Amino acid sequence: MRIILLLALVTALAADSPRDLARSILAELIGINTTDSEGDNTRAAEAMAKRLLAAGYPAADVQVVVPAPKKGNLVARLRGTGGGRPILVLSHLDVVEARRSDWTLDPFTLTEKDGYFYGRGTQDIKGDGAILVANFIRLKQEGFRPQRDLILALTADEEGGRGPNGVQWLLGNRRDLIDAEFCVNTDAGGGQVKNGRRLLYSVQAAEKGYETFLLRAKNPGGHSSLPVADNAIYHLADALMRIRDLRFPEQLNPITKAFFERMTVIDPSAATSDAPYYNALRRTTCVATMLNGGHAENALPQTAEAKVNCRLVPGDMVENVRAVLGKTVAGTGVEIDPLSPAAPNPFSPLPGPLLERLESVVHSMWPGVPVVPVMETGGTDGKPLRAAGIPTYGMSALFIDLADIRAHGQDERIPVGAFYEGADFNYRLLKELSKP
Repeated sequence: MRIILLLALVTALAADSPRDLARSILAELIGINTTDSEGDNTRAAEAMAKRLLAAGYPAADVQVVVPAPKKGNLVARLRGTGGGRPILVLSHLDVVEARRSDWTLDPFTLTEKDGYFYGRGTQDIKGDGAILVANFIRLKQEGFRPQRDLILALTADEEGGRGPNGVQWLLGNRRDLIDAEFCVNTDAGGGQVKNGRRLLYSVQAAEKGYETFLLRAKNPGGHSSLPVADNAIYHLADALMRIRDLRFPEQLNPITKAFFERMTVIDPSAATSDAPYYNALRRTTCVATMLNGGHAENALPQTAEAKVNCRLVPGDMVENVRAVLGKTVAGTGVEIDPLSPAAPNPFSPLPGPLLERLESVVHSMWPGVPVVPVMETGGTDGKPLRAAGIPTYGMSALFIDLADIRAHGQDERIPVGAFYEGADFNYRLLKELSKP
């Protein structure tokens, strides 16, 4: 009996070890400040490299590439048998700012409390990053040989900052390290929970383009004691009110078509709803976000400016959006100029076999949970990868409650159970996708 109990204890400890490893890595990552202002992405990349080397990865297959101080990127490769082109698995190490005075807990210490892991980056996206490192270690220690190489990239500056952005730099300078048949981006997609129920698992295959336009009205001005209707602020206000009422035509692509087809089974109102999220999936949108005007309180304004942020559906062109805005504000005297050069923004076709493999893993863990293709209304590092010809699919390992999205916010957190389940899900997914 004692031998049986001892064996049971050893088995239980062994079963728990992947969880312990994942938690340990998460704690280490959260404990390393990787904000743009004070943090050090290179330190986090080197810490993860150290763990991979200790697990048996050869030094040639674990590289920390540092294009700028504190902006290091980790790229590691689990060698396969050569049965197909590599798969890139992506997460970013940097996080947005977090002031201790804004939080009830230390944002840079992993805290387990009331069934949650708290810390800056738990949701966005050190939780997924920790899972990836833990599973690359687990696969190596188990002697697993994928049929094709698995490439892990943990990168810098996805959240924006002084740069350079890790993915863009690697594409432009060391593409050989990350070139792949396709990419699994853990910064998108994933499970959604609503009212305590797993609603769906989303796979992101497209995201909107980003462009901000500067609107400017000019006027000779004059003394405020002699007001006239010909006022730069009034002209700008007139233009902005027209943009408020502007509605771009619906432009669905294969990803958003598949989304609405599957989503209407879950939410019958999705097909006709004008809710902000569904509206944003259907069309390009533009909204005023910043405003500035005048030069003195006792003078008529000579200049008034506003920034209008537009999110373009894949295939829509900056030139087209500018033309629509110009037609909308015609007659107001307002000038319109884009603030950045246009960038290509294709979507990634979602092959049936890839979707079937993803569904098989999802259903093996959560029977009945539908897999829904989605388009991101925001943006991730998937955009430059797609533009460079590497199809990219958002597949976060985590299920997050739609009423508890705290990424970039105060007391960011993830459920402890979701983290451990996510680690198991990602482990199964990596093994499944590694087949040609």
